[in-house]
Amino acid sequence: MRMRLQFQRLKRGNIYMSMKEIDLTGGESVYCINEGQLEKAYELVMANTVTADKVNAHLKRLEERLDRNERAALAFILIDRLLKKK
Repeated sequence: MRMRLQFQRLKRGNIYMSMKEIDLTGGESVYCINEGQLEKAYELVMANTVTADKVNAHLKRLEERLDRNERAALAFILIDRLLKKK
């Protein structure tokens, strides 16, 4: 699976980012995650609740059945679908 990720020059601070294609099957992942959202997700998954149990059961099953690249593809698809269904 090849995904194309492009970044543009940001106006503030003149920051430049990669414009080259990034192959996700090569063992390296590229991501940008809001740390606050990630913290909240971990809190939800670590809590002693029905939701935490449910999420952890799904995670365990997916991690046992899918390889790294399949999990990465699933993560990107889930994030994309979440963004599109605001």
